[in-house]
Amino acid sequence: MLNKLVSSAEAVSHVMGRCVAWLTLAMMLLTCLVVLLRYGFDIGSIALQESVLYLHAMVFMLGAAYTFKDDEHVRVDVFYRDFSVTKKAWVNIVGGLFFLLPFTLYTAYLSLDYISASWRVLETSPEPGGLPFVYLLKTLIPIMMVSLIVQGLADIFKNIGVITATKKGQH
Repeated sequence: MLNKLVSSAEAVSHVMGRCVAWLTLAMMLLTCLVVLLRYGFDIGSIALQESVLYLHAMVFMLGAAYTFKDDEHVRVDVFYRDFSVTKKAWVNIVGGLFFLLPFTLYTAYLSLDYISASWRVLETSPEPGGLPFVYLLKTLIPIMMVSLIVQGLADIFKNIGVITATKKGQH
């Protein structure tokens, strides 16, 4: 059952990550359009520029769990890289329980008032001609935290499986 939960969480992270990867292409094309319009035709668009920022936020925030799942996140691994599989599993469990989960839960909790205030007024861009979706952009914060919590729990369970499998292999 635990393996099914881990597989399901990782499948969701994988699908979300693959979808988000396409946003980088859209972001690049939109950036080229902004540059072409500005420098080629002397036409500026705040909405297009903000769209690039929104896409960047979506790539970063919605792709975080996918990056974590594939172990591509930033890590200071001066010692970690030389650890045995079991030691790495213990480090991952401790890191998940004492760093990742508390940070994500706390950040999700702190963001609720911030996002609620934005939704109450349906916050828009302060720039003339900007996008009227700031409240949706801010909603990415708890979505990111929930996806990291789910992926973090899957990682903890997966590493518990590594440790128990290693112990069974030794006896």
